[in-house]
Amino acid sequence: MENTLLYIIAALGISLIVNIFLKKLGISQIIGYILTGTIIVYAFDLSHSHELELIGEFGIVFLMFTIGLEISLAKMGSMKKDIFGNGLMQVGVSTFIIYMLAYHLFSLDTTSAIIIALAFSLSSTAVVLSYLKSSKEIYTPYGQRATGILIFQDIAVIPILIFIGFLTSEANESLYVILGHTILSAIFVVGLLFVVGKRVVTYLLHFSASSELDELFMGSVLFIVIGASLFAASMGFTYSLGAFVAGMIIAETKYHHKVESEIAPFKDILLGTFFVTVGMKIDLGMFLDNVGMIIGLFILVFILKASIMYLLLRLSNNSATSLKSALALSQVGEFSFVIFAVASTGNILEDSLVSLLVLIVIFSMMVTPFFITRINDFVQRVVKVTDIVTDMTSLASRQDHVIVCGYSIVGKFVTQQLEELDAPYIVVDNSNKHVKEALDIGIEAYLGDASKSQILHALNIDKAAAIIVTLDNLDKKRLICEAVLKHSKDANLIVKVVSLEEKEQLSDLGITTVVDGKLEVARVLVERMITCQLNYR
Repeated sequence: MENTLLYIIAALGISLIVNIFLKKLGISQIIGYILTGTIIVYAFDLSHSHELELIGEFGIVFLMFTIGLEISLAKMGSMKKDIFGNGLMQVGVSTFIIYMLAYHLFSLDTTSAIIIALAFSLSSTAVVLSYLKSSKEIYTPYGQRATGILIFQDIAVIPILIFIGFLTSEANESLYVILGHTILSAIFVVGLLFVVGKRVVTYLLHFSASSELDELFMGSVLFIVIGASLFAASMGFTYSLGAFVAGMIIAETKYHHKVESEIAPFKDILLGTFFVTVGMKIDLGMFLDNVGMIIGLFILVFILKASIMYLLLRLSNNSATSLKSALALSQVGEFSFVIFAVASTGNILEDSLVSLLVLIVIFSMMVTPFFITRINDFVQRVVKVTDIVTDMTSLASRQDHVIVCGYSIVGKFVTQQLEELDAPYIVVDNSNKHVKEALDIGIEAYLGDASKSQILHALNIDKAAAIIVTLDNLDKKRLICEAVLKHSKDANLIVKVVSLEEKEQLSDLGITTVVDGKLEVARVLVERMITCQLNYR
């Protein structure tokens, strides 16, 4: 017990010092956690710590829970093309090609080749999604494509782990029998959790929220996460499956935003512990002896995954978006460690091979934070796209103009009304398709993200008569409003909302005018009714 506390205190202290130093250099804290694990191993002469590994495993549990929170059935429906289209193609094609290379080029046996192919087809949700959220690139076209693929990969982890579990317990069975058991068992557990668990979860959250005691609500959330994880584990599955399904259940309730904010500190610190345990797996001697092979295999996987994703995404996206998404997801993710650990425990992968694979994955994740921040600059140099819709230099002297943010359905109606009033206006949209639609009918439109300060400066919003935000996505609207008001506090900002809940969530920004679509429809309906009565008389 004393040694366990010593390791935990040492991990916290070292990670704190390392991450403060790395933060000043602009390096991801994930690197700091991994380095902490390596320092602990060599400082305390440890090969492993079961206690830290157990805590780290629950970091993955809480990561899967928060991912489940973001994947409500409604969201999956709205992003079905990115999730089930791009995601399924990426995982399927990448797994097949990596399997063929592992089996034929490196002469691995079928089982080992399949496991390695499945693991290497996955990308790092922890690294990529953290960057996309912090940089707000998650709302760009490439961020949306990358997020959709990551969501599918995270969903795919569950059947992959179940499949490997059956592979170890039913080694003498045929592959088709194992796949059949995997699918049927997953359907049973997920179905049971949704049917029974949804009622229990809804009642618990409603009861604890109505009590107005924060600690009771937090306790209910922890009970749900850990209870669902233990239930799944007792049925022979992974802890992650139960946590993931629990997150999806809560995502269907009105409490999901509150739960996500409450659980964030636990998830972050436990996930940090997971990366500490990753660092503890680094064998510096083995790395130095095989550094050339490790870097070479990493480059091979990097180029292979990036090429596959680029070609698949290019079928339905422009070159820049496809290349950015492909580069962002070209590394190997943290769930590979879990896959290799399960396979190693079941004696279906050799320990020496697992050690080498783990070093490749660790190297991949340590390199990613350095290049992911430079993807935009790299793509701009490689993809030579000259398009007049991105050139805003002519707006430097513009004044008293109306800026319409978004050219979807509402944006089109807004521009029609402005045309009737003969008011000068310009359109800015982050969708190449929408900008081209506007240009085709002679509207002055520009391609750009209105939440970026450099775009707002180019649009000359200081001299604009008004900025009208017509977007539907609440997160994007908020980002644009925050950026506009930060750039110009006196901006005449007019924002469309679709519900009282949206209006409430934007109420803290000090927006000049908020237009409630439903309220305006009601007003027009009554006006038309009065007009009809007057005409009738």
